[in-house]
Amino acid sequence: MEDRLIDLETRLTYQEATLHELNAIVTAQQQSIEQLERLCRELATRIARAAEGAQKGSAADEVPPHY
Repeated sequence: MEDRLIDLETRLTYQEATLHELNAIVTAQQQSIEQLERLCRELATRIARAAEGAQKGSAADEVPPHY
C-alpha cells in the first residue's frame, strides 16, 4: 500500500511538472501567433496601399489623348 502511494505521488509530481512545461510552451506559441497576426495585418495594409497607388497611377504613365 505504501509503495502504491509513493508511486502515485511520484506520478502526480511528474504530471504537474509536465503541465507547467506545456503551459509555458502554449503561452510562447500564443505570443508568436499574436506577433504573426500583427505582421499579417501590417503587410495586408501595405499591400492595399500599394494597390491603391498602382490603380491611381500618375499623369506621366497615362498616354496623351492624341495617340
